[in-house]
Formats: sequence, structure tokens, C-alpha cells
Amino acid sequence: MAITCLLVSQSRAEGTTTTIAAFGDSLFAGYGLNATEAFPVKLEQQLLAAGYNVKIINDGVSGDTTAGGISRLDYVLAQKPDIIILELGANDLMRAFPPATTQANLDGMMQKIQAAGIKLILAGIAAPMNFGAKFAGDFNAIYPTLAAKYNAPLYPGILEGVLGHAELLQADGVHPTAQGVDIMVSGMLPVVEKLLVK
Repeated sequence: MAITCLLVSQSRAEGTTTTIAAFGDSLFAGYGLNATEAFPVKLEQQLLAAGYNVKIINDGVSGDTTAGGISRLDYVLAQKPDIIILELGANDLMRAFPPATTQANLDGMMQKIQAAGIKLILAGIAAPMNFGAKFAGDFNAIYPTLAAKYNAPLYPGILEGVLGHAELLQADGVHPTAQGVDIMVSGMLPVVEKLLVK
């Protein structure tokens, strides 16, 4: 068993490097953190430690919306990643943009990403009920609907296990601390690994 694991790790290390673009907002950019504490950096570290030959590009921009993502998508695609983790919509939510607009923007990006032959992971975020039941319901349906449409892996709550835990959040109550990022990475890790072993 140990020999098998060693051979698998060795084959991964000797294989072609898989490039992953972490395409999102401040949750990927590492707002309020040291550069080494940002989500893409920590995810890369965990994958490398597991024996995967990967390079993760931090394409997170603080404050970005899905509309901003559309304007940046060609730049991200030009980096020729093998996988894109698409994490946008939180700022649309905070600004109470119509969910239909957010969905249309994400839909357009996902269509273009898959047309480029790039594997895609969709990372969502949940709307709290204080936005109103109708708005929250419409927003929260966006990510599973699009994941099903494009048959893309879905990580439904990028801040799952972090929101509601003051010790894992910065003073603004929204952005994760370095420890919060560790929780985010732990949740996302198996989703990314499933694409890497295919």
C-alpha cells in the first residue's frame, strides 16, 4: 500500500503541471491578509503536499462583481489554465443586484470557459434571509442551476464553516482570517482533486 501511494505521488510529480486559475473576488484575492495567506496560495500548498503537480494563479480582484468578471474573462482565458475555479457573485449579493442579472453573467462566463475546453468548478455563496425570502430563494438557486446546466462540479458555499464564526472572520465580519481560509481550502480541496485525477 505504501509503495503504491509512493508510485502515485511520484507519477503526479513527474507529470505535466496543471494550471488552475482562481477567478474570483476578495475571497480569492486575500483581502486583509498577507499574500501568502490568500486562498489560491494555500490551496496550491495543500495540493503540492498531496503530490499533485499544480500551479495556481490568483485571479481574484477585491470588489469584483459578475459584470467585472465578464470584462476580465478574456485575460483569464489567455493564461491558458487547465481548470478555472469561478467564484463570483458575493458582491452582486451585497449590492442587491437582481439575481437574474447575476445568473446571466455567470452563465455567459461558464459557456465561454467550457467552449475554450477548460475544466470548471463553480463556487457559490448563499444569500441570508434578511434579503427577503423571494430574493434569497432566487439568488440561492443560481449556482445549482448553472452547475447542472454545464455539468460542472459545484462547491455551494465558499464560506461554509466560516460565516457565523467570529474567530474565523476579520473585523468586518465578512472576510476570512488566515484560519478561515484554511477552512475554505479544506472544503474545496476534494472538489479540485476529483478533477485532477481524471
